[in-house]
Amino acid sequence: MRLIKLIALWAVLLGFHFGAASQELASAPSAAASAISAAVVPVPAPTHPSLAAQSSINSADTAWMLTSTALVLLMTLPGIALFYGGMIRRKNFINTLASVVAIAAVVTLLWFAVGYSVAFTPGNLWWGGADRLWFVGLDYLKDTGQVAVSYIAPNLPESVFAMFQLSFAIITAALVVGAVVERMLFSALLWFIGLWSVLVYAPIAHWVWEPGGWLAQMGVLDFAGGSVVHINAGVTGLVCAYALGPRKGYGREPFQPFNLGLTMVGAGLLWVGWFGFNAGSALAADGRAGLAMAVTQIAAAAGAFFWMMGEWVVRGRPSLLGLCSGVVAGLVAITPAAGFVTPRAALLIGAVAGLACYWGTTSLKRMLNADDSLDVFGVHGIGGIVGSLLTGVLASKSISGMQGQLMVQLAGVVIVVLYSGVMSALLLWITKVWVGLRVDETSEQTGLDISLHREQLGT
Repeated sequence: MRLIKLIALWAVLLGFHFGAASQELASAPSAAASAISAAVVPVPAPTHPSLAAQSSINSADTAWMLTSTALVLLMTLPGIALFYGGMIRRKNFINTLASVVAIAAVVTLLWFAVGYSVAFTPGNLWWGGADRLWFVGLDYLKDTGQVAVSYIAPNLPESVFAMFQLSFAIITAALVVGAVVERMLFSALLWFIGLWSVLVYAPIAHWVWEPGGWLAQMGVLDFAGGSVVHINAGVTGLVCAYALGPRKGYGREPFQPFNLGLTMVGAGLLWVGWFGFNAGSALAADGRAGLAMAVTQIAAAAGAFFWMMGEWVVRGRPSLLGLCSGVVAGLVAITPAAGFVTPRAALLIGAVAGLACYWGTTSLKRMLNADDSLDVFGVHGIGGIVGSLLTGVLASKSISGMQGQLMVQLAGVVIVVLYSGVMSALLLWITKVWVGLRVDETSEQTGLDISLHREQLGT
């Protein structure tokens, strides 16, 4: 908005200059100068959701965003479900899948009712307005040839934009499952995630991605979710791990993964879906989307390679689980930077993330002494922090017109960490008072598939 105001002021002054010159040189009527001035002043961009002519919608952009939305949803269903399910013990596999599916349903309904309006309509610096509660106003009017559009993406039907952002809200909440598997009450998980999606995720999305949000006003750069998605989910996962306590036998018994083949399939779905995640965040089928896709691939490959090399040096062997985790680490770290950096910068970001997240899931995890079961903080929290800070160093003004600022990025990271951590702890306390948090010891030993769902895998 500041840039638009400066352009408008410059255009007005330029119009006055030409008007004065024309009076001096040719004694032209003052009306001519006024006409010139009016002609060069740009029309202000809309600042609220509105109806637009159907003909103003870009079909290519809309097709790409429909595809991107499906890709991001695929990351959760079944990507995250399989990625996590393969890493836990067999007796908790069905519970893990059920948790992801149920979260997708709960978050969808809350996004429809409240979340989208809180996150992506004008309100104040901290909270959106009520313009889109229950998706009111997301209209398609065939007879008049009009469709609702968001001022953030006026080239798209607003229904497409809202659905794309919903897919982000779903996967962010689903990531938290990795920190609480094998011991959290199913009812408690759904109560907590429901409150969290409205009171933590939606406000942070508003702060960072809605132009009037206070972190956006500060100049925090987050192209596709380094802070909104990954730092947020990582910190929440760590707080959940502390609140629940360790699993029975943690650190004393071997917890054998159920099926690392499924984990690899899940990682592959995440890798492919991430192109929708990052390239889709360009909100158009254009050169920036193409660049975001390229840097995503490079960072993912660098993350996998450098995690593998770190593990090879430290443990004397590479592992499939390490490779899959490295892929995700690279993808996480490039997410805030994808629309701001060059391919060479993406290589550096992926390499740093691969090593940093390997440290985060080993040495740092031991120092924190938290049973973050599937390393949500070690991969998503640390990877998101690395990517957000490196965005402040490596963002190229020639790509986006915006200059990275390391201290601004650091401030954004600290604010999201503190808000997410404190609010998550408060919501966990409320959930504990309301329904409890953890299954009893017998249920945990039996496995959540049987004790909570009365279901089990076939022999």
